[in-house]
Amino acid sequence: MSDLETLVQLFRDYNFTLASAESCTGGGLGSALTSVSGSSDYYLGGFVAYANMAKEKLLGVDPTTLSKFGSVSSECATEMAEKSRAILGSTVAVSVTGIAGPDGGTKEKPVGLVFIAIAGSNGSVVTKNNFTGDRRQVRRSTIEAAIKQLIMYTKSLKRED
Repeated sequence: MSDLETLVQLFRDYNFTLASAESCTGGGLGSALTSVSGSSDYYLGGFVAYANMAKEKLLGVDPTTLSKFGSVSSECATEMAEKSRAILGSTVAVSVTGIAGPDGGTKEKPVGLVFIAIAGSNGSVVTKNNFTGDRRQVRRSTIEAAIKQLIMYTKSLKRED
Protein backbone atom coordinates (compact mmCIF):
# COMPACT_ATOMS: atom_id res chain seq x y z
CA MET A 1 0.00 0.00 0.00
CA SER A 2 1.38 3.44 -0.92
CA ASP A 3 1.74 6.22 1.64
CA LEU A 4 -1.16 8.01 0.00
CA GLU A 5 -3.39 4.94 0.22
CA THR A 6 -2.35 4.55 3.86
CA LEU A 7 -3.32 8.16 4.53
CA VAL A 8 -6.73 7.73 2.88
CA GLN A 9 -7.36 4.58 4.92
CA LEU A 10 -6.37 6.27 8.18
CA PHE A 11 -8.64 9.24 7.58
CA ARG A 12 -11.51 6.92 6.65
CA ASP A 13 -10.96 4.64 9.64
CA TYR A 14 -10.73 7.58 12.07
CA ASN A 15 -13.50 9.56 10.37
CA PHE A 16 -11.17 12.58 10.09
CA THR A 17 -11.23 15.38 7.53
CA LEU A 18 -8.30 17.22 5.95
CA ALA A 19 -7.64 20.70 4.58
CA SER A 20 -4.48 21.97 2.93
CA ALA A 21 -2.70 25.24 2.28
CA GLU A 22 0.25 25.36 -0.06
CA SER A 23 2.66 27.77 -1.55
CA CYS A 24 5.79 26.23 -3.11
CA THR A 25 3.96 23.19 -4.49
CA GLY A 26 1.44 25.37 -6.35
CA GLY A 27 -1.46 22.93 -6.02
CA GLY A 28 0.62 19.79 -6.35
CA LEU A 29 -0.16 18.65 -2.82
CA GLY A 30 -3.91 18.97 -3.36
CA SER A 31 -3.55 17.16 -6.65
CA ALA A 32 -1.66 14.32 -4.97
CA LEU A 33 -4.18 14.11 -2.13
CA THR A 34 -7.03 13.74 -4.61
CA SER A 35 -5.28 11.30 -6.94
CA VAL A 36 -6.42 8.24 -4.97
CA SER A 37 -9.96 6.96 -5.21
CA GLY A 38 -11.85 7.71 -2.03
CA SER A 39 -10.12 10.98 -1.26
CA SER A 40 -13.49 12.74 -1.32
CA ASP A 41 -14.32 10.80 1.84
CA TYR A 42 -11.89 12.95 3.82
CA TYR A 43 -10.34 15.79 1.79
CA LEU A 44 -12.41 18.96 2.16
CA GLY A 45 -10.26 21.20 -0.02
CA GLY A 46 -7.30 23.46 -0.01
CA PHE A 47 -5.79 26.81 -0.77
CA VAL A 48 -2.99 27.67 -3.15
CA ALA A 49 -1.64 30.88 -1.66
CA TYR A 50 1.52 31.59 -3.62
CA ALA A 51 1.90 35.33 -3.13
CA ASN A 52 2.02 36.92 0.30
CA MET A 53 -1.12 38.89 -0.55
CA ALA A 54 -2.95 35.59 -1.13
CA LYS A 55 -1.67 34.22 2.18
CA GLU A 56 -3.14 37.29 3.88
CA LYS A 57 -6.43 37.52 1.97
CA LEU A 58 -7.30 33.84 1.47
CA LEU A 59 -5.98 32.43 4.73
CA GLY A 60 -5.74 35.40 7.06
CA VAL A 61 -2.00 35.04 7.71
CA ASP A 62 -0.98 38.00 9.85
CA PRO A 63 0.96 40.59 7.78
CA THR A 64 3.28 41.00 10.78
CA THR A 65 4.22 37.32 10.52
CA LEU A 66 5.14 37.81 6.89
CA SER A 67 7.14 41.01 7.47
CA LYS A 68 8.93 39.73 10.56
CA PHE A 69 9.65 36.11 9.60
CA GLY A 70 8.91 35.90 5.87
CA SER A 71 6.65 33.57 3.94
CA VAL A 72 9.24 30.81 4.14
CA SER A 73 9.23 30.32 7.89
CA SER A 74 7.90 28.01 10.55
CA GLU A 75 5.65 30.81 11.78
CA CYS A 76 4.03 31.32 8.38
CA ALA A 77 3.63 27.57 7.78
CA THR A 78 1.97 27.16 11.16
CA GLU A 79 -0.47 30.00 10.52
CA MET A 80 -1.28 28.61 7.08
CA ALA A 81 -2.16 25.21 8.55
CA GLU A 82 -4.12 26.60 11.48
CA LYS A 83 -6.07 29.08 9.34
CA SER A 84 -6.97 26.54 6.66
CA ARG A 85 -8.16 24.16 9.37
CA ALA A 86 -10.33 26.87 10.91
CA ILE A 87 -11.75 28.07 7.58
CA LEU A 88 -12.76 24.61 6.37
CA GLY A 89 -13.51 23.10 9.77
CA SER A 90 -11.31 20.06 9.22
CA THR A 91 -9.96 17.68 11.82
CA VAL A 92 -6.41 18.14 10.49
CA ALA A 93 -4.73 20.58 8.10
CA VAL A 94 -1.37 20.57 6.38
CA SER A 95 0.58 23.44 4.89
CA VAL A 96 3.76 23.77 2.87
CA THR A 97 5.83 26.85 2.13
CA GLY A 98 9.35 27.00 0.78
CA ILE A 99 11.78 27.83 -1.98
CA ALA A 100 11.55 25.39 -4.88
CA GLY A 101 14.12 27.20 -7.01
CA PRO A 102 16.09 27.52 -9.08
CA ASP A 103 15.89 31.22 -8.07
CA GLY A 104 14.82 32.87 -4.85
CA GLY A 105 17.29 31.32 -2.44
CA THR A 106 19.59 33.21 -0.11
CA LYS A 107 22.35 32.15 2.24
CA GLU A 108 19.88 32.20 5.15
CA LYS A 109 17.07 30.59 3.14
CA PRO A 110 18.55 28.44 0.37
CA VAL A 111 16.72 26.75 -2.48
CA GLY A 112 15.20 23.55 -1.11
CA LEU A 113 14.25 25.04 2.27
CA VAL A 114 10.65 23.98 2.98
CA PHE A 115 8.51 24.20 6.10
CA ILE A 116 5.69 21.68 6.52
CA ALA A 117 3.13 22.33 9.24
CA ILE A 118 0.27 20.18 10.47
CA ALA A 119 -2.50 21.48 12.72
CA GLY A 120 -5.00 19.41 14.67
CA SER A 121 -6.46 18.89 18.10
CA ASN A 122 -2.97 18.16 19.50
CA GLY A 123 -1.83 21.60 18.39
CA SER A 124 0.52 22.34 15.54
CA VAL A 125 3.82 20.78 14.57
CA VAL A 126 6.19 22.13 11.96
CA THR A 127 9.28 20.66 10.38
CA LYS A 128 12.11 22.41 8.61
CA ASN A 129 13.30 20.48 5.57
CA ASN A 130 16.23 20.99 3.24
CA PHE A 131 15.49 19.17 0.01
CA THR A 132 17.93 18.83 -2.87
CA GLY A 133 17.49 18.70 -6.60
CA ASP A 134 15.84 20.84 -9.22
CA ARG A 135 12.48 22.59 -8.85
CA ARG A 136 10.51 19.49 -9.79
CA GLN A 137 12.43 17.34 -7.30
CA VAL A 138 12.04 19.83 -4.44
CA ARG A 139 8.29 20.02 -5.06
CA ARG A 140 7.98 16.22 -5.28
CA SER A 141 10.02 15.75 -2.08
CA THR A 142 7.82 18.31 -0.33
CA ILE A 143 4.63 16.48 -1.28
CA GLU A 144 6.02 13.09 -0.25
CA ALA A 145 7.26 14.43 3.09
CA ALA A 146 3.95 16.17 3.80
CA ILE A 147 2.05 12.92 3.24
CA LYS A 148 4.43 10.96 5.51
CA GLN A 149 4.14 13.62 8.22
CA LEU A 150 0.35 13.58 7.94
CA ILE A 151 0.37 9.83 8.51
CA MET A 152 2.53 10.17 11.65
CA TYR A 153 0.48 13.06 13.03
CA THR A 154 -2.82 11.30 12.36
CA LYS A 155 -1.65 8.13 14.09
CA SER A 156 -0.60 10.19 17.13
CA LEU A 157 -4.03 11.83 17.27
CA LYS A 158 -5.84 8.53 17.28
CA ARG A 159 -3.62 7.11 20.03
CA GLU A 160 -4.49 10.04 22.27
CA ASP A 161 -8.26 9.88 21.65
